Amino acid sequence: MTKGINDIQPARLEQALAARGLTKGQLASLVGVAAPTVTKWCKGDQAPEANTFDRLASVLNVQPEWLTRVVLQPVSTPLYRSNASALKAARAKLEARTEWAQEVAFLLGDYVDYPKVKLPERSFQDPEQISDADIEAAAEECRVLWQLGRGPIQDLALAAESAGIIIIREETEISAIEGLSSWSELLRRPIIFLSADKANAFRSRFDLAHEIGHLILHKHIPRADERDRYKQMEKQAHQFAGAFLLPAETFACEVRVPPNLDNLLILKQRWGASVAAMMMRLHVLGLLSDEEKLILFKRRSARWGSKAEPGDDKWEPEAPRLLRRTVELLVNEGILPAEGISRHLGLSPRDVEKLCSLRDNYFETPADVVELATLRAARTETQTVTRTDVSAGTVVSFVNFRK
Repeated sequence: MTKGINDIQPARLEQALAARGLTKGQLASLVGVAAPTVTKWCKGDQAPEANTFDRLASVLNVQPEWLTRVVLQPVSTPLYRSNASALKAARAKLEARTEWAQEVAFLLGDYVDYPKVKLPERSFQDPEQISDADIEAAAEECRVLWQLGRGPIQDLALAAESAGIIIIREETEISAIEGLSSWSELLRRPIIFLSADKANAFRSRFDLAHEIGHLILHKHIPRADERDRYKQMEKQAHQFAGAFLLPAETFACEVRVPPNLDNLLILKQRWGASVAAMMMRLHVLGLLSDEEKLILFKRRSARWGSKAEPGDDKWEPEAPRLLRRTVELLVNEGILPAEGISRHLGLSPRDVEKLCSLRDNYFETPADVVELATLRAARTETQTVTRTDVSAGTVVSFVNFRK
């Protein structure tokens, strides 16, 4: 290896390239070096000189020291909610962003306790093992565990975070992928990454319920590369989302038979589910035949088009709170200074704001904090803090969600 910043971690560089959506050639042009040089950096065959190293960190918009940290254990291979046009580079970008979210949660976890994970346990090894009855039972058990009752869920994101799920919701500029879910062995909890590009609260809620379905039903099933197997798992997650958001007993009792679009529009605002999702649920419940479903979808398309529906703008998309209020609590209690958090995490302030759902320019002008949690009075002797340049704080306990 040639002389230079020998501590640079090639895996960090690859991760940053994916997160920024850059090729090695594009990075080389931005840094001002030859393309083969970047390839050598990524292989660990060569190290950048000090001046080049600083320029590299600036181009990638990360702290220079971050490039020298050993990469953490990766999350499990994500399950995507995407269509066939999703490109490999787009998937790699969201996987890298999910890795960054895991690292943010891990480093903040030196100071806080996140909620205990509460998800139904299933051990399916193949999607062929999963029946319709299994899906309905899993959805019902999840509602019971989360104490949601059988009525409409007022805030699904809050319920999921209170059950220990890390949720990231940010604009990705990747329309082909609406969400992904994975498990973090490091955190011992799942992570859900949702696209905020479409800004539709009803679709976002369904996407979240869909990913929760993947986490429960497909935890022990490898990501499907075969098209038919992938479609089967997507269908099962869709069915879980419908069963979870629209419980059979209570939802079916509120639907006028035969269903019509106007009645479903009223129920849309009550249940927080799109008319299209409700029609699919009614079909699963046997309240719409194949022919009736087709006719109703044609009427929906003729009246409103295939994408938007009336009332889409009446709900605001549910924003994740867990990481945001963790950061706010640590700043408010003086555990970590606002201006030091970005450096502590190794990422740019903008990246931390996006991953933690903080308001824009949060680190420039911190606002007053509305507390959702409290600090623990003392830590056990067995707990350690990986950073010694800041005062060690204690613990955040996310509020329990009840209907």
